[in-house]
Amino acid sequence: MQNTAEYTCAYCGEENVTFVDFSAGGQQSYVEDCQVCCRPNILYIRIDEETLDVEIDTEYEG
Repeated sequence: MQNTAEYTCAYCGEENVTFVDFSAGGQQSYVEDCQVCCRPNILYIRIDEETLDVEIDTEYEG
């Protein structure tokens, strides 16, 4: 099972990798700083229960 997924920073547009906790449910949200520009992104994570595919949307925090 893959425990990481990629998302695009809402500020600088760079790709980031984050760890996903599959035991936390099919829909999650939390704040994570961009690994490039260090600005906070709100991550909205959706996990398909059948395929375990992960989709992540981001938006600016604040």
